Amino acid sequence: MERYEILRKIAAELERGEVSFPTHALVAMKLQRALGDPDCQVDEATRLIKAEPLLAARVVALANSTAFGASGRAITDVRSAVLRLGFRYLRSLATAVVTRQLAVTTSAADRQLAARLWEHTAHVAALAHVIARKVTHLDPETAMFAGIVHEVGAFYLISRAGEYPGLLDEDFSAWTETGEADVGRAVLKALSVPQAVIDAIEVCWQGFLAMPPTSLGDTLLLADELAPVESPLRDLDGCPREGMAASIDMLIGEETLSEIMQESAEDVQSLTAALRL
Repeated sequence: MERYEILRKIAAELERGEVSFPTHALVAMKLQRALGDPDCQVDEATRLIKAEPLLAARVVALANSTAFGASGRAITDVRSAVLRLGFRYLRSLATAVVTRQLAVTTSAADRQLAARLWEHTAHVAALAHVIARKVTHLDPETAMFAGIVHEVGAFYLISRAGEYPGLLDEDFSAWTETGEADVGRAVLKALSVPQAVIDAIEVCWQGFLAMPPTSLGDTLLLADELAPVESPLRDLDGCPREGMAASIDMLIGEETLSEIMQESAEDVQSLTAALRL
C-alpha cells in the first residue's frame, strides 16, 4: 500500500471514531499518585497533565462536555479545565489512560522518534506561552495548550507505524504534503480539541506567518519556527529547515522580537524543562 493511501486510510478510521492512541503511562501514573495526595495543588496537577498531549486534550475536552460545561463558557486551557473538573474526575481519567496504555507496544526506533517529537513539542509549547504573553498579548495558557497538542497527529501516526512497515522511513514527503493536515485534523476532532485551537494549528500547517503576529495561529507558527528542535517527521520530508529561526525578527513595540526572546530565554528554558518530565 502506498504511503498516501495509508494516511488516507488512517484519517478515514479516525473520522469514523476508530481512535486508539497510546500515551506515556508513566506520566499518567504520576498524575494518579499526585491526585491521590491530599496536599496536591492545582498547579502541580496542571503541570503533570500538560506533559502528555493526549491527556491534556482529553482533560480540556471533558471540561467542555455537557456534563461540565453547563455555564456555556468554552475552556481552552488545562488549568481552567482542572479547576472545573476537580481531582476526582481527573484521577478516573488518568486511570483509564493508564489502562489503555498497557496494551500498546512500540519498537525502540518508534519510541526514540516519539521522544524527539516530544522534545520539539515541549519547546513549541514553552515558546508559544512566552510569545502569547509578551508579543501577541493573548492567553498564554491557551497558547501553551495549542503547542502541546499541535503534533498530536504525528504522535498518533508513530503509534500506528508498527502496522505499516517502512511507513516512517526516509523521504516521507507524503506527511507534510497531505498527511499532517488530514491525520492531524482527524485526531484533533476525535479528541474534541476546541475549534479555536484547531484553527490555530491549521495556520501552523499552512505556514503563512503574519508580520507582526497577532492571532493564536501566528503565535503557534512563530513558536514552531523558533523551536530549536524540529519535528522528526518533518525531517523525513527531505526539506531541511536549519537556520530558518535565525532569520526571523521584527519590531514589536519599542523592542525587536530577538530582544524579547533573549530577555525571555530563562522563562522558555524553565517551561521547556517542566514539560519534559
